[in-house]
Amino acid sequence: MSRQRSMEAILASEHVSIGELVRITGSRYSTLKHYTEEGMLPFEQAEENLTRRYKREETVARIIWIKELKASGLSIPQIKEAIDAL
Repeated sequence: MSRQRSMEAILASEHVSIGELVRITGSRYSTLKHYTEEGMLPFEQAEENLTRRYKREETVARIIWIKELKASGLSIPQIKEAIDAL
């Protein structure tokens, strides 16, 4: 397994991994994986490398928004509707 990047390197990077998103947002890995599988978090995936790459700024903002919507009582299907309306 490779060594983790420093938080400074993560915050300077345009793209991050799901594990780095966990560190940045304080979210659970399983939660972010679920959001990805539900199509709520867009990602890029290079064919030669199966690692999903997320645009850091855009994805962190979306995770914060999803957390706010969940805190206001919306369900995952309702949040997906809000995301699809963008």
